[in-house]
Amino acid sequence: MVSGVQIHSKVAEKAQSVILTEDALAFLAALHRTFESTRQSLLVAREEAQRRWDSGAPFDFPPETAHIRAEASWQCAPPAPGLEDRRVEITGPTDRKMVINALNSGAKTYMADFEDSSSPTFSNMVNGQFNLRDAIRREIDFDTGGKSYKLVEKPCVLIVRPRGWHLDEPRITVDNAPVSASLFDFGLYFYHNAKELVKRGHGPYFYLPKMEHYLEARLWNDVFDFSQSYIGMAHGTIRATVLVETLPAVFNMEEILFELRAHSSGLNCGRWDYIFSFIKKRRADRSAVLPDRKDVTMTVPFMDAYVRLLIQTCHRRKVAAMGGMAAQIPIKDDPEANDAVMERVRQDKLREVLTGHDGTWIAHPLINKIALEVFNAHMLGPNQYHVRREDVKVAAADLLNPRVPGKITDEGVRSNISTSLAYTSAWIGGNGCIPLNYLMEDAATAEITRVQLWQWVKYNSRLDSGQYITAEYVEKLIDELAPGVKKIYAGVKEDNLKIAVDYLKGQIKKEWPSEFLTSDLMPYLAIADGAEPEWQKSAL
Repeated sequence: MVSGVQIHSKVAEKAQSVILTEDALAFLAALHRTFESTRQSLLVAREEAQRRWDSGAPFDFPPETAHIRAEASWQCAPPAPGLEDRRVEITGPTDRKMVINALNSGAKTYMADFEDSSSPTFSNMVNGQFNLRDAIRREIDFDTGGKSYKLVEKPCVLIVRPRGWHLDEPRITVDNAPVSASLFDFGLYFYHNAKELVKRGHGPYFYLPKMEHYLEARLWNDVFDFSQSYIGMAHGTIRATVLVETLPAVFNMEEILFELRAHSSGLNCGRWDYIFSFIKKRRADRSAVLPDRKDVTMTVPFMDAYVRLLIQTCHRRKVAAMGGMAAQIPIKDDPEANDAVMERVRQDKLREVLTGHDGTWIAHPLINKIALEVFNAHMLGPNQYHVRREDVKVAAADLLNPRVPGKITDEGVRSNISTSLAYTSAWIGGNGCIPLNYLMEDAATAEITRVQLWQWVKYNSRLDSGQYITAEYVEKLIDELAPGVKKIYAGVKEDNLKIAVDYLKGQIKKEWPSEFLTSDLMPYLAIADGAEPEWQKSAL
């Protein structure tokens, strides 16, 4: 065993024996010892920034980097092999069946997700690494239930999303401290597969989530440089697309691209998390109260401004501006309803391609045909980098405009409660991606529902009926709706539902909402995995 490194769980022993090798753990330890202090300082900087915003400091573009935004000559690296055309990307967790189905989907790329669509049990994380390793080497085929799962001759290009900088990986410690979940996910995938990916004509490609500041992008770039040197790989082989899914990040887009310019493959509109962040980061701003979740669409002012600025920024620097997720899944038992849903998908993708996006996300293989048809009809080349969007003029006020047509309704409150309870229960039980009301939901939706309920209670908002939204009102609805959660998602276990109920009741009464439910609830997963180091016992 590598000095100072401890594994605190024995689950997934086969995968551990292949993935958590001594040399891979030595690489993780090197990453941790080199970059952990910087990560921690950046997380402290997030807290300090939040206190400034709570005190009334404005959100704005960083004055110290105005020269970077003004300089027109710099561009990011050209597209890496396999990333020239990304018109449809499918996303999902890393279980073996999902990996095969996604790679076979006919989409251009598959984002294998260790983040919001995965519940980070140690089994999910380590088996996911094992599955991706096998898929890259075309050793993933298997039979189950009389059905064979095999990779097609030309599968999608693989991109991996590690967890965000804020998360720890409690099942692995280095020098008695948990490693960064980001570095755990990135490091193991990179170490085991980077050279094999290059040998097969592509490279180690990533999606980077939840960043809030350009210095966090600088840290990733430093990690990339260190890692490529560590294994003797040419710098610039790694490519990374950044999800712009926090309100602070939208004011840092040029700088994020600049920091990663040798490794950048663009930006993505992480729209559900962006709504979550819009509420959370403006938690002290009564004017930022939003109506029902269903009313906060991509065409409302602050979302439209975010999209237009992202496309302009990316194309100015010659990288991909990726669109958002179509979370819809087919309604097999109601053709009329299914047609209506699929038409909404079509219109959403049409809006994206006509606005200038270079590609889009889907959550289900059967949506691929619709998305491809739309992009094929309106994007004749591999991308739209030539659509400069020089007409776009977006100011800070546009990105902060809280005026959203809509109301807060009893139905909206009930939907948020049921969705929050169902998803949180499933997540605690090890499932991070569940179908609810014909949508494939992940952690982002649960986060929006949680902070909306908090916001409505905090600011004593009123329903369209005139009823005030109090903690007592929401708690009563939680108790009323909790028994029915199993009807909307059958996989919920009673013990996990009780945790979800207690958690949501606690959240709506807090002065400020928690940063992430995944951070709050991670100790439950760690304990289930047999890991309870001293540093985390106080978390529960």
